[in-house]
Amino acid sequence: MAEVELLTVEDRVRLFANALADERDHFPVVKLFTPDAGATWLLSECDPDEPDRLFGLCDLGLNCPELGYVSLTEIMEVRGRLGLPVERDLHFVADKPLSAYTDDARAKGRIVA
Repeated sequence: MAEVELLTVEDRVRLFANALADERDHFPVVKLFTPDAGATWLLSECDPDEPDRLFGLCDLGLNCPELGYVSLTEIMEVRGRLGLPVERDLHFVADKPLSAYTDDARAKGRIVA
């Protein structure tokens, strides 16, 4: 089975555009998750100087989601209990800015998207 690319060219363009915009509270561009563990990432921008460095809401399934930077390379190395790789949620469409997802996640102890 062919490995699905976690970020499309369109995603990368949107992540860069968000990073360069004056506005800071962007809608997440992509949702990544572990199918066999509780980790989820809602990513909204990337570092223009380091395209591997992404910003978003990160939840490793430890009941303490937080905003911050994460390495795409490191995300791609994560495996859950069954050894499955991180997947992209093909059906995710953000309906609110990252701050609203963050508020919900902090209240519930996990990302709810």
